[in-house]
Amino acid sequence: MKYIVLLLMIVCALYIHYRGRVRFGFWRQLADHSTFVAPMNVFMYLFSAKVSDKYNDAGFNSFFKTGWKRFYLKWYEDNHPSAIALCPQTTALLRTLPSVKAAMFAELPDGSRLPRHRDPYAGSLRYHLGLLTPEDERCFIEVDGQRYSWRDGEDVLFDETYIHYAENLSGKQRLILFCDIERPMRYRWAQAVNHWLGRHLMSAAVAPNLDTDRTGAVNRAFKYIYAVRKVGKYLKKKNRTFYYLVKWVLFGGIAVLVFSHL
Repeated sequence: MKYIVLLLMIVCALYIHYRGRVRFGFWRQLADHSTFVAPMNVFMYLFSAKVSDKYNDAGFNSFFKTGWKRFYLKWYEDNHPSAIALCPQTTALLRTLPSVKAAMFAELPDGSRLPRHRDPYAGSLRYHLGLLTPEDERCFIEVDGQRYSWRDGEDVLFDETYIHYAENLSGKQRLILFCDIERPMRYRWAQAVNHWLGRHLMSAAVAPNLDTDRTGAVNRAFKYIYAVRKVGKYLKKKNRTFYYLVKWVLFGGIAVLVFSHL
């Protein structure tokens, strides 16, 4: 049984790696979160009714370094009291759209660049609506090698589990409505699985706008995880060889431990 599970993991990880035109290098892919959640995401792709070949917050932590900001309006089963108080009409509208699982206002200031990445969960599709944009080709998002520049009042829908990145060198601020739309599935039972995973898995990653908002279990734990990451970053800066040796020994040890208990 354990060899079947291992084979399934390998096949799913290979599919994720070769999906699309843009790929990470071997070692980056091996350590990327998309490798570890590959079976779940392959399930989503397999039963998806929409196949897309175009375009204290663990989920977006790395984006804050370049000035990216967000204000949550909705996050799966959680309502943010701050959003209801400050944006009552928008949150009321979102409540009438059950397929919108998450929504936020997202800023990308001039001079910002969000790194190449895949989002971890394939149960949704990403929607952007331009609100206040530079309307400039130098402010763009590139998804699997295809580039799109935001325009006021125009929208775009893409699969965020393809490798993508964004950049703003326009000299102006960019503000969009950023939504996750539940991926439509071909069968009712597959849709039910997707909905259940979103409700129980993604809800745990809720992050607050203000102290009055709830913080999910993932983000409550993230401050401790991030402390370990800071040690890793310091070690990488001082001695890259030793850093990668420790990293792969730990990954290997965890893999052996999990495999031995299957």
